[in-house]
Order: sequence, then C-alpha cells, then structure tokens
Amino acid sequence: MASFTPPHVCLPDTAPDDPRIGHLLGRKLTSQANPQVVIIGFPADEGVRRNGGRTGAALGPDAIRQSFYQMTPLPEQNNSFYERLEYTRDLGNLETSGNVEDDQEILAEALAPFLSQHVLSIVLGGGHETAYGHFLGYVKAQKKISILNWDAHTDVRELKDGLAHSGSPFRQAILHPSQACRSYHVAGLLPTSVAQSHLAFVTEHGGRYEWKESLSPERIKAMYTSYSTPVMASFDLDAVDQAFAPGVSAPAVNGLSPDLWLHAAYVAGTCPLVPSMDIVELNPLFDRDQQTARLAALTLWAFFKGLGERDSAHSSI
Repeated sequence: MASFTPPHVCLPDTAPDDPRIGHLLGRKLTSQANPQVVIIGFPADEGVRRNGGRTGAALGPDAIRQSFYQMTPLPEQNNSFYERLEYTRDLGNLETSGNVEDDQEILAEALAPFLSQHVLSIVLGGGHETAYGHFLGYVKAQKKISILNWDAHTDVRELKDGLAHSGSPFRQAILHPSQACRSYHVAGLLPTSVAQSHLAFVTEHGGRYEWKESLSPERIKAMYTSYSTPVMASFDLDAVDQAFAPGVSAPAVNGLSPDLWLHAAYVAGTCPLVPSMDIVELNPLFDRDQQTARLAALTLWAFFKGLGERDSAHSSI
C-alpha cells in the first residue's frame, strides 16, 4: 500500500483578506468528504541518473509546493478558483524506494483509486519516469487514455539493459501489453534534441508530433479540442527555454516561451477530457533564485485557473 509523507510548507503570515493558496487548499474537506482534486508528490529521479541526466528532480515536488502555496488565488472572478482549491487534497509525497520500476508501481497504486472515482489527479515529479507510473495508474484502473506530452524530447528511447529511465516512459506506455495507450502526441520538440529514429517510432505507432515553431495559442487550443476521449497531460519543464527554466535536468536552448507553456497548462485545465496531469523535471539544485520552481508553480496555478472555467468553457464538448 502506498504511504505518504505529509507536505511541509512555510506559509506567509497574511491578513484574512489576503489569503494564499496554501490557506485555501482543502479548506472545505472533511475526513469523510471526497476531494474534487488530489495532488501527489513523486520525489524520484533515479530514472534521470540512468538516462545520463543531472539528478536533483527528486526535490521538485517540495519546491513546487513552496512556491505554489505562497501564490495568491485568482483575484478576479475567483469563486470557482477558490472552490477548486478548497476541495483539493494534497496527499504529500509518496515514500519511494529509489528503484525506478518499484516506485512507478507505487505511484500507479496510489493513483488508480482516484482515477477510477473520477477525481482529478495531479502528480508533481520527479524525473520524467514519473509519467510511466502516471500511465500505469490508468492500467490499474482499467482505463484507456491518450497521452499529450509537452516536451523538447520525444522520450521514447529504448530501455537501458532492460531498465526504465526518464527518456523511456512513452515508449513503455505505447508498447504496454494492456494497449491502454490509445495514442501519443508530443508537442514542443526541438530539432536539436530529437533523433530521426524516435520520430519514426512515434509515427509508426500512430502517434503525432509538433515542433516548437509550429505552436501558437490557436494551435494549442485546437490540439486539446481535437480529442474525443480522455487525455493524460504531461508537462516536462525542459520544453521551456533555459533563460526561463534553468533548473531542469536537461536545459533547452530556444525552447518554448513561458506564455505558450502556461497557455498549454491553462487550456488543459479547461478541457473536460483531461482527468490528470503531471509536472516533471524541476531540478532545484540547478535553479536560479527559484525561477524554475516559480514557473512550475505558475504552471499549476494556470491549470487551476482553467479548472475553475472548465464547465463553462467547454460545455459544448
């Protein structure tokens, strides 16, 4: 059974009329109440080490929380934003073992009940091996899912000596014998970070890809509205240009602008076909003045803003 370490976050001492997100999270939940949203931290990055990256992403969940909890909620038209926060339960960080495969199973076990009960689930990584554990939650819940990955890389590398890593999660999902992965779509690719063989693997298995240069607010919205079945969204911070996201496992030169990145998170929030999302690859050891941690927290903030608008924004879907 999955075990959690409760979140420990320092909150500012503010006046009652100046609440922060950390003051609102779970405020209307009782021990008997079912949350609308759950947050799970996955403090693991052994997959990054296996993939030759710089480790430190295991510290990501706490760094994201520290920035997110201190943010103010949406100051205008904030009733729905407040409500989503007030019915959100942050379960804390999963107690992980350091073994990639075991930890992915632990994450799947933790997620499956919430996915089965249609509780919107948010995972804070961790390396991008997080995404395979996220996907396995759907396998355990016996649900099929499409995957939309925001990333500078395809992350469909082969396993290394039979072992999973941060560059292999979507190959593993695509090839999983359950066939729970309906389709794979990766957006934000950089031509200097993608092998031809990886693009071929994606297309040969019915997947799609988008180069960073092809993205615009209109294109991002069209991508989400193109789905007719549930889609798992994965946000790898190394898709963002390293000027804005230096604290990641693999910094990107000429990556996405924060505006496009945050718009993708916001639209994911508005889309009723997105039952879960993850944010991965924040590496606080290489961050600069918490710049990347704040961007990760703002990604979560934008997603919650979209959640607050979800019913009205997509009532026709």
